[in-house]
Amino acid sequence: MQSISFLLLAVVLTALAFDFTNGFHDTANSMATSIATGALSPRTAVAVAGVLNLAGAFLSTEVATTISNGLVDDSKVSLVMIFAGLIGAILWNLTTWLFGLPSSSSHALFGGLIGAVWVGAGGSAIHFGQVLEKVVIPAIASPILACAVALTATYLAYKITQRTAERGVNRGFRAGQVGSASLVALAHGTNDAQKTMGVITLALISTGFLPHGSQPPWWVVLTAGLAISLGTYVGGWRIIRTMGRGLTDIHAPQGFSAETTATAVILSSSHLGFALSTTQVCTGAIMGSGLGRRLAKVRWGVAGRIAVSWVLTLPAAAAVGGVSAWVAGRGDLGVIVVAAVAVAAAAGFYVLSRRRPVSPDNVNELPARESEYAGPSAV
Repeated sequence: MQSISFLLLAVVLTALAFDFTNGFHDTANSMATSIATGALSPRTAVAVAGVLNLAGAFLSTEVATTISNGLVDDSKVSLVMIFAGLIGAILWNLTTWLFGLPSSSSHALFGGLIGAVWVGAGGSAIHFGQVLEKVVIPAIASPILACAVALTATYLAYKITQRTAERGVNRGFRAGQVGSASLVALAHGTNDAQKTMGVITLALISTGFLPHGSQPPWWVVLTAGLAISLGTYVGGWRIIRTMGRGLTDIHAPQGFSAETTATAVILSSSHLGFALSTTQVCTGAIMGSGLGRRLAKVRWGVAGRIAVSWVLTLPAAAAVGGVSAWVAGRGDLGVIVVAAVAVAAAAGFYVLSRRRPVSPDNVNELPARESEYAGPSAV
């Protein structure tokens, strides 16, 4: 029986730390619109999302298999590379959280791993065809599809209810949002928790604890589900503000349309094994819901900053992952240095975030200027 090395333990714990940041970074995906419309109180929303993220983690492992056996050659991947890739993903998640930007935790993870593996094993260890098919194409297509479907759904929602009193319409759609937001949270757990499962499974395969092509063991599924659930419950309030109040003025019919659209796209992709970004899907759906309501204000400046963060995510996380792999590859001391720098950076981000905090009590307050969305003062 093989013994568990210090590095393997460090990789598993770092993967769970990433899963935690994934949870609070992506809470907005499922609950931002429901909090913005008043369908759910902020604290109730994150509690519901946390429970359903945990439940969703047990529904499928198709995406986990894509990550552990599809994007890179697992026979050439070392624990150092996986550790470094996770560090790249965590630091990018914290950077975008600080600025209130709903960027993709998924693409941060993929970028970090690709950069680390490229530095550690060369480009031949990366399955670029799979990266294009399973990551890049869905990243481009999914927000456009979600935007178009949500636009149509929002238009139809207002068209069908145009003869009904506005108060009754809003009341009915707020009730519907409880269900639709819950489905998004469930779908998020089904898709995003699997990414950490895939990384841990890849680490176990690379050290010989599991044979090539293995599915995630039950304990990996459980711990990944618990980590993302806890992170979700903590709540990424600054990103919730950006998605709920920053992109467009959200009313209950729009929120319901955006949430049902996001659920359909995410669950379909999970079934097909596409490791797409739930953040991009939900952001696209919210944009579509804004475009679908007549006279709704869409804040294109905020949308542009979010789009820039999407473009930068893969290369930025890859760069940090690559540098981390080079340093960590020097030996145990290198691993300790990388871990220490990551912890110091995380502490620094937290201190900066306390300058102008966003909490459950002020998450729905509008900043004085649009420029305060998705910027340093939105923290």
